[in-house]
Parts: sequence; structure tokens; C-alpha cells
Amino acid sequence: MDPKVFYSQLISCRRCPRLVAWREEVGRKKRAAYRDWAYWARPVPGFGDLGARILIFGLAPGAHGSNRTGRPFTGDASGDFLYPALYRAGLASQPSATHLGDGLRLKGVYITAAVRCVPPGNKPTPAEVAACAEWTQGELALLPHLRVYLALGRVAHQALLDLFGLRRSAHPFAHGAEYPLPGGVLLDSYHVSRQNTQTGRLTAAMLDAVLSRAKALAGL
Repeated sequence: MDPKVFYSQLISCRRCPRLVAWREEVGRKKRAAYRDWAYWARPVPGFGDLGARILIFGLAPGAHGSNRTGRPFTGDASGDFLYPALYRAGLASQPSATHLGDGLRLKGVYITAAVRCVPPGNKPTPAEVAACAEWTQGELALLPHLRVYLALGRVAHQALLDLFGLRRSAHPFAHGAEYPLPGGVLLDSYHVSRQNTQTGRLTAAMLDAVLSRAKALAGL
């Protein structure tokens, strides 16, 4: 499918009533700091290099990050941690991600998530994750050169296992874990959430090491 057609269909999705209601409510109420923003408040499409060898697979958009800006990990604390690491690894053109049109380009990497709409409490239901699997399959079809699937967090890890038909019990989530996938490798990292990074559960050095391993596995 033509990527423009796919993205047009994706951002029009309204199949999960709870998520539709929440993303639009957040977009109406806004955060005071962003009261002058026109929130995206739609499903957030993936972003990056369609020739990518590495997929970075997150959980879902942030309420006042991606749900506001319309691009994964853009405009919130998670992106403030992730994009500098991608820049240090030579995978991003700049260390910041603030809005669409800020000039950011990715090299060898594509970023998307298990769920494309912001969920209440950052907790999508299993049914919502399953409903979004069709969009994941569609995005993966646009990325024929993928070799490494880097899952940020347990939900992303499990969503990829389900997509490839692999048993969760045989592939437990752990930071730095690696598992073979058809035509590639599943690599795990703790999520780049503020909770993980501010508590030191995930440090910059830990993420740098995972990205270095991803590059090696991908042949970059």
C-alpha cells in the first residue's frame, strides 16, 4: 500500500470508543502550558526511515506529548530521553523533538507503538492492543528491511510476540533480553517513561548500550 494512503486510513481510525473519547477530551481540555496548541488528538502514525533496519516499538502516545504533537515521543519527557540517545547513536539528525516540522530526521530507524491513541492512565486494555495489531501489521509491511524489533516495555514486548505468534511464557520480558523472530531479532528495553528514567531504573548509559546492540544486530 502507498504509505500516504495507509497513514490517511490510520489517522481516521475510530474503532476503540474509549480511546477516541479520551484522546479528544484531552485535546479539548489541554494542559495549561499548551493552551494555545491545536492538539493532534487522533491516532498517531509511525515516524522515521522507511528503509529502517531497526523498529523502536513503544506503548502508546503520551497525553500531552504525541497526542498533542502528532509524532511519536515528541513533546514530552519520554522523547526528551529517547531522542538524545538516538542522536548519540547516530540514528537521529538532532537531539530534540518538539513538533512536526522541527527538522528531525531518523536514519535506519522507524518508531511506532502498540497502541496509536492515548489511553487513560497510560494503560490500554488487551482488546485495544489487539485492535491496533492490524495497524502494526500495516506499518511493518511498509518496512521491508527491518532486522531488529526494539520493544520499549512489557506491553510492547508482548504485543510483538502476539503479532509473530510466539508464546509469552517462552519469551519473558527483561531489559536487554534477545529472542529470535522470523527474519529478525526481538530486543527488549525498559520503557523511556519519566517514571523509569527519574528513578534510575533506566539510565542513559543503559539505553545507549541497548541501542548499540540494536545497531550491531541490524548491521548498522
